[in-house]
Amino acid sequence: MPQTIAAKALSRIYGKGRGWAFSQADFADLAGGKTINSVFRRLAEEETIRRVQTGLYDYPRYSELLDRTLGPDIFQVASALARKFKWEIQPDGASALNLMGLSTQVPAQYLFHSDGPTREYQINRTKLRFKRVATREMKFKQPESAVIVHGLKSLGPDHINDKTIAKVRDWLPEAKRRQVLRDTQTVTQWVRAAIREICKEPVHG
Repeated sequence: MPQTIAAKALSRIYGKGRGWAFSQADFADLAGGKTINSVFRRLAEEETIRRVQTGLYDYPRYSELLDRTLGPDIFQVASALARKFKWEIQPDGASALNLMGLSTQVPAQYLFHSDGPTREYQINRTKLRFKRVATREMKFKQPESAVIVHGLKSLGPDHINDKTIAKVRDWLPEAKRRQVLRDTQTVTQWVRAAIREICKEPVHG
């Protein structure tokens, strides 16, 4: 196993942060599939990464509060599968709310609309479902944009408040905020206004 490739792969995994899910498609620029899979196997044996499904891994999240490793991040898993198969995906409203922590219900499944085939995956006790639909909604470059837009639309303008804004802001990585702002310039006006609040620069003091 070429150590330089393994080191580059590990650097990429660490750079994406805990919770990131991925497949060999995310490392195709480094080496062929056989070499990358060999790197994955070794890192999984060392418990640096975790096998989620055949050919799909994640860099596990750890909770200091609970003192344990958390289950796979469903949004990251869905995004990794979309990249692997070159699908365009967007969550339905209820799934978007759950992904951002805006719903108190524990979902039995997460549903994503897709331009690919209808498929289902079992991720631990959670069902991840992709349903093929006609693509009517606008496409977003950032998967986070679709989650936020569909989640806010599901809530409706009368239920957008400071608490909602704060929760979505906590969910959206700071490094992604400018990209999401650029990505959502033509959405419905009230949704755009909420996204501007979500993506405001944090005030430190």
